[in-house]
Amino acid sequence: MELSLRPERPEDDEFLFMLYAETRAAEMSLATWTDEQKDAFLRNQFQMQRMHYRRYYAAAQFDVIEDQGRPVGRLYVHRGADEIRLMDISLIPEYRNRGMGGALVRGLLEEAEASSKTLTLYVEADNPARHLYTRLGFRPIGEHVPYLFMEWRPASTALRAAALEHQPSDTSE
Repeated sequence: MELSLRPERPEDDEFLFMLYAETRAAEMSLATWTDEQKDAFLRNQFQMQRMHYRRYYAAAQFDVIEDQGRPVGRLYVHRGADEIRLMDISLIPEYRNRGMGGALVRGLLEEAEASSKTLTLYVEADNPARHLYTRLGFRPIGEHVPYLFMEWRPASTALRAAALEHQPSDTSE
């Protein structure tokens, strides 16, 4: 497989909606709504998410993940002065649990290490991807139920933070 990234285009909208809806399939299976009600709800939620991302992360990179030209996921990343935020990574079901998401996240870890930036993300506490993030060295630093806020710090930043934590406080007058 040859994964590549390219910026989202208007013609990706239906694929991106389908991908979003698929990430909520388990939740929707519990709803007693009609298929039309579920579709309307999901389309509304999808649009609200898009508006939020573009309002609060206007400078983010909104990419479609492709395998040999076929869209298979999305990767949304915001790069700030001191932080890289993994806003969203989603793959279609047949591309999950095959190491592809991990490879994309490791690429962001390498970028964060090279630029001495912290890499952060939110993940639902029961999302299986949480185990991947933990294996890759992310640690929870906050909770906004149902999400955990996790971070990964490059070695240089982590060492600096540890040194500051263990520095004796100045008690001179």
